[in-house]
Amino acid sequence: MIKRHLARIFIVFFFFLILLAMHRNAFAIFSETEKIPYSDFKKLVSQDKLEEVIINPTTIKAVLKAEGGQKSKKSITTVKVEDTELIKELIAHNVKFSAANDSGWSQSLFLLWFIPMIIFLILMARTRKGAPGAGLMSIGKSRAKPYIDKDTGVTFDDVAGVDEAKEELKEIIDYLQNPQKYQRLGGKIPKGVLLVGPTGTGKTLLARAVAGEAKVPFFSISGSGFVEMFVGVGAARVRDLFEQGQEKAPCIIFIDEIDALGKVRAATPISGGHEERENTLNQLLVEMDGFDTRKGVILMAATNRPEILDPALLRPGRFDRHILVDRPDIKGREEILKVHCKNVKLGKDVDIKIIAARTPGFVGADLANVVNEAALLAARMGKDGVGMDSFEEAINRVIAGLEKKKKVMSRKEQEIIAYHESGHALVAESVPGADKVHRISIIPRGISALGYTLQLPTEDRYLLTRSELLDRLAVLLGGRVAEEIKFNEISTGAQNDLERATDIAMSMVREYGMSEKLGPMTFQNGRRPQFLELGYRMSRELSEDVSKDIDNEVKKIIFETHTRVKGILTENRDRLEVLAKLLLEKEVVDGEELRKIISGKTEARK
Repeated sequence: MIKRHLARIFIVFFFFLILLAMHRNAFAIFSETEKIPYSDFKKLVSQDKLEEVIINPTTIKAVLKAEGGQKSKKSITTVKVEDTELIKELIAHNVKFSAANDSGWSQSLFLLWFIPMIIFLILMARTRKGAPGAGLMSIGKSRAKPYIDKDTGVTFDDVAGVDEAKEELKEIIDYLQNPQKYQRLGGKIPKGVLLVGPTGTGKTLLARAVAGEAKVPFFSISGSGFVEMFVGVGAARVRDLFEQGQEKAPCIIFIDEIDALGKVRAATPISGGHEERENTLNQLLVEMDGFDTRKGVILMAATNRPEILDPALLRPGRFDRHILVDRPDIKGREEILKVHCKNVKLGKDVDIKIIAARTPGFVGADLANVVNEAALLAARMGKDGVGMDSFEEAINRVIAGLEKKKKVMSRKEQEIIAYHESGHALVAESVPGADKVHRISIIPRGISALGYTLQLPTEDRYLLTRSELLDRLAVLLGGRVAEEIKFNEISTGAQNDLERATDIAMSMVREYGMSEKLGPMTFQNGRRPQFLELGYRMSRELSEDVSKDIDNEVKKIIFETHTRVKGILTENRDRLEVLAKLLLEKEVVDGEELRKIISGKTEARK
C-alpha cells in the first residue's frame, strides 16, 4: 500500500518537472528582454539593428542583430503605439515581422491547465492508509468500517440493563450461526432490525455485541457517511456497501443514526441537498428489497428519532423488527454500574444498589460518566479506593454541574437562595406525592444553578396521577413563595421553576385531560410525531373560545397551587427559618437533617 502511494507521488512529481521544463523553454527566447521607449525602438529600426519583430495587441517585441563576438541575441520590448508608418519602415529596412494574438499564452496555459492538473493528480494520490473511500477515485466507495470475527471486542457480557432487547436479538444470532434451523420450515429471518431509544442507552454497543456473539463480519457506518457534496455519490456508496455485505455473507450491516439518511421525503422535493439525500434513501430502499436474507446478510440500524423516519423504511419487508432500547430501571442501572466498575478499585463503603437508586433516569452513558468521574475525584484526592463520597460528588456533578465554591456572592443573595431552596425542601417533605429530599445546597453549580434541592424517587415511576402532578407543581412553586413570605419581594431566581411549573400545568390541561371544565379531551396544536407510528397525526385547529378556556384553566391550576403552597409554608414558618439559617451556616444540608428539623429535633440557631 505504501509503495503504491510513493509511486503515485513520483509520477506526479515527474509530470511536474516535464511541464515546468516546457514552461521555461517557452520563455527562453525572451529570457533577456529589455524594456525601452517607443522612440528608441524607432531609432533601432532606422539604424538597421533589428532582425525580427513580433507585434502583439499591446506590446512589440524585437530581437537585435548580433554584433561583434556576441554569442546570444538580445531581445527588447516596448509598448505599442498607433503608428501607420511602422510596417513600411520595417519592410524598407528588411526586418522580418509577424503578429501574435496574446503575449501571455504560456502563462495562461500554466494557470488554466497545469495547476488544476497538478491539484487533480494530488487528490488522486491522497488515499489514507486504512481509510476506505478516502481517495478521489474511490469517492463512490462505501466508508463502512469492517470488523472481522472477534474484532468488535464486544459481547453480551459487556452489555447490561437491556435484557429484553438482548433476548430479541438472540434470535438474530441463532439464525446467523444456524440458518438451516429456520430455513427447513420455510421461515424467513427479518431483513432489518431497527434499534430505537434515547441517546446513550447503548444501541451501537448492542449492535456490535450481536456481531461479536455471532462471530460474523460487522460493517459499521453512520447515516451521514452516505452524504456527499457530489451528486450520485450517496447512492453509489449504498450499492457498494451492500455488495461488500453480499461478498462477506453471513454478516451484519449496521447504520448508526439512520435518521440522517432516512428522513421523511418531501411531497415536492427541493433540488439540491434534499434531492440528493432522497435519491440516496431511494437507493437504500431498492437495495433492501433486492438482497437475499438466505445468504445471511442482516441489516441493523439505530436512531433516537424514529418519528422522523420515512414510512417506507419501517414497513414489513424492510425494517421488520423494531426493538426498544429504553432507559434502564433500577435493576438495569445496577447491572450497568457493575459492568463499568469491573476495573475500578472500589472502597469498602460502596453499595452499588444505593448508587443505582440515586441515579433515576440515567442511561448507560451517564452511568459510565459517573463511575469515571468518581474514579478521577478519588485519584485527585489521593485515596486508595473510590468511596461512596466520590460517587456522591460525581452524581452531583452530572446532575447539577461543577461546584463553584469560589464564586463571590453578597450576603443578601446568599440569604435569598437559602430561603428559596428551603421553600422547595419543606414543601417536598410536606406533600405526599413528591419525591423525598436527598440534599439541599446553596453552593453555585454549573452554568446558572445558584443552589439546588436534590430529590430522589423511592421507586421507578411510569405513570403519574393528577394529585402527584399537583404535588410536583407545588414543590416547584415552593422557592418563589418562600421569598414572598420572608422578604415580601420576589427575585429572578425562580425563572426556571416557573417555566417547568407552567409546562406541567399546560400538559395537564392540553394533553392529559385533567381539567374539570374542559373534561377528558386532549388539545394539540400542529403536527405531533407519534413514536414508531407510520406518518404523523394532524390535530384539529383550536377555536378562540377553547384556547381561552385552556389558558384560564392553566392559570387556575397554578394560582390554586400557589395558594396551597403559601399555606404550607406559613404553617411551617419556624421550620423555614431554622433550615434557611442552617443552610447559610453549613451551605449543604442532607435529607436526614431536614427531617429532624421538621420533626422538631433541631432548634433554630441564633
